[in-house]
Amino acid sequence: MVMWVFGYGSLIWKAGFEYDDRLVGFIKGYRRVFYQGSTDHRGTPEYPGRTVTLEPAEDEVCWGIAYKVSKKEDRETALTHLEVREKQYDKKAYLDFFTEPMAASPAISGVMVYIASPDKKLNKNYLGPASLEEIAKQIIHAEGPSGPNRDYLFQLEKALLELGCKDTHVIDLANEVRRILSESS
Repeated sequence: MVMWVFGYGSLIWKAGFEYDDRLVGFIKGYRRVFYQGSTDHRGTPEYPGRTVTLEPAEDEVCWGIAYKVSKKEDRETALTHLEVREKQYDKKAYLDFFTEPMAASPAISGVMVYIASPDKKLNKNYLGPASLEEIAKQIIHAEGPSGPNRDYLFQLEKALLELGCKDTHVIDLANEVRRILSESS
């Protein structure tokens, strides 16, 4: 039995587990948004950072990386790692993963994806939408055990561009953070 995991945030540049293969591609019907609060990695309970989650969006795609984990012990280790790392994400979905934009059928079906839902009863750290400036200011000031929140944003922007993906939400947010930082220096 093989497990596939889709990464659309920090998993793109830092899996943290053993895998057999790594494919660049996308899932359909979702978009990446900085709506999830991070109180354990990129912020604190007093000052949460913002990380990405997925929001249903018809006719949109979200690019990222699918990791193939084959060996039983690697699957168990990867799942244990992911359950801790993604503990603020309250939902798991199993989606189709595509590698070719014109493909009618998926390259892989049943890729596991962690999603932070907007349901405040299940996900107490969901922050939701805000203006670009508000999100940018929160990212600038947040820092947690995994480092400054802005590093997460800039690493995500760089990783996506290296994949050939121009995610306007990520790029616009990174540019807004840079603008605010340059004005305050």
